[in-house]
Amino acid sequence: MIMPPASKADSKATLDAAAWAFNIVTSVGIILVNKALMATYGFRFATTLTGLHFATTTLMTVVLRWMGHIQSSHLPASEILKFVIFANFSIVGMNVSLMWNSVGFYQYVHFLQKKYALGSFNLLGHTAPVQAASLLLLGPFVDYCLTNKTVGAYPYSTTSVYFIILSCTIAIGTNLSQFICIGRFSALTFQVLGHMKTILILTLGFIFFGKEGLNLHVVLGMVIAILGMIWYGNASSKPGGTETRTISSPHPKPQNQNGLSESSELDEKV
Repeated sequence: MIMPPASKADSKATLDAAAWAFNIVTSVGIILVNKALMATYGFRFATTLTGLHFATTTLMTVVLRWMGHIQSSHLPASEILKFVIFANFSIVGMNVSLMWNSVGFYQYVHFLQKKYALGSFNLLGHTAPVQAASLLLLGPFVDYCLTNKTVGAYPYSTTSVYFIILSCTIAIGTNLSQFICIGRFSALTFQVLGHMKTILILTLGFIFFGKEGLNLHVVLGMVIAILGMIWYGNASSKPGGTETRTISSPHPKPQNQNGLSESSELDEKV
């Protein structure tokens, strides 16, 4: 059954909103959980924790493949290696260069998805295991250099282990939603999404953890970012706007093994 153009646009808008909300909730949630874990319970081994995140995500992709939700696909080992190096440095340098992370990582992931006709699940299935292995191998050493403490010497408690498990569980949604958003949105929209998450993280961090990190310059930046998002929303919704052109552009779509277009596969897996 062929859906009318209006229905397709409405369906896409609904799925876009769901993807946007999914990414915001999981991204903000994991930051708050990690902040509680590190600030309250003193677990400061961030690189090792990220490795655990990807190990958990790998388990999710194994289950999805077993259930038949991930189809067989190919991604060359050289591309996986480049992706892992790029992504790992992106994670480590997150606080050093946010702009490089948001734009550079977006462009590279989007390139891989287009070139090899990979859905979000497929790309995660190829890359998450290698990221988990590399980060779990190097993470304890990096964390020792940063904290002068070993992850094995940390005094684990029932509560801290609970927060670690919670962090890893949320990370599954965070990693998946990140790839879904890259598959659905433009680079500019992806940046706006990142600014919105930053504002929410700072605001909720202020509510739950006090005034640390929130000052006049940060508040002013948040106000400017909000005004920018309002302006972008108005501009993109007008005829000829970025998102309007994206919806209406009749680009050919690569076919997967089931005869469905790649964009349709991404839409259905939000």
